[in-house]
Amino acid sequence: MPASIISPLRRTRPASIRPAPLKPGDNLRGAGLMTLSMMCFGCNDAVIKYVTQDVPLYQAITLRGVVVMLALLLLAQRGGGLRLRIAAPMRWPMALRLIGEVGSTLLFLNALTRMEIADLTAVMQSLPLVVMLGAALFFGESLGWRRMLAVGAGMVGVLIILRPGSGTFGIWSLVALGAMLLVALRDLSTRRFTSDVKSSTIAFYAAVTVTLVGLVLSMGQGWVMPDLRQALLMVLSGVFLTIAYMSAVAAMRIGEIAAVAPFRYTSLLMAIVLGLLIFGDWPDLWTWVGSALVVGAGIYTIWREAQLGRQR
Repeated sequence: MPASIISPLRRTRPASIRPAPLKPGDNLRGAGLMTLSMMCFGCNDAVIKYVTQDVPLYQAITLRGVVVMLALLLLAQRGGGLRLRIAAPMRWPMALRLIGEVGSTLLFLNALTRMEIADLTAVMQSLPLVVMLGAALFFGESLGWRRMLAVGAGMVGVLIILRPGSGTFGIWSLVALGAMLLVALRDLSTRRFTSDVKSSTIAFYAAVTVTLVGLVLSMGQGWVMPDLRQALLMVLSGVFLTIAYMSAVAAMRIGEIAAVAPFRYTSLLMAIVLGLLIFGDWPDLWTWVGSALVVGAGIYTIWREAQLGRQR
């Protein structure tokens, strides 16, 4: 029988706590890699938002995807090549993950072209809380009352950012929420993979699927001939995205989650800076308040999980 969702007496060690002894400087390196990853994600978002002012969105997704696939192929060759064969038990998780990957990419980038980058990024900061709740609901992982309260506080923060019923709330706010939920589906599906499915294989399938879907959708949107500047920006976007994915994976494998994961929230600071410098956007007071709630709740759950791990 699955464990209770709310278990104040939980004493089991969370699976995400790194059991192996750390080497000197591992946490510092992990924090640096996570910060690099978040900076690259933010730069990728800013480049796509900027270039799609002139280039159709799905064309940009397709061209960026080609760059990411080529980069992943080159990186995989250094590690012995890609293993594209997926065992039968892993095909269903892969299908769910691809649905989450494609759906979240399309919704996120459509919202990105119409929302302030800081507002959208702030909504996405609630992802770790939603994934934690989903793991409790679907995988039977225990979730104490303190962390349930943190999830509730994070969701209140999202509502403050979006402000339903106000003039700032619209269809694209719902699209942003949909993107965040589909990313949660992607991350929860990833947890079902066994260790023999390489990260490079998962990333390559995702890149191929997103690129093909972008290509199909671009047929209805039309293509334009990008100039040299636009072409270089789309190549740069693909490079940023590849570095972001690889750095995030490396960060979580090097350091303790309690030391590394809080640096995930530097993406919000990056989004605010880029939004101001490139697009002239500055978050209003309510966005600051909601973001503080979301980030605070997320950091608390990371700290709480580390505390529970040490009690064993």
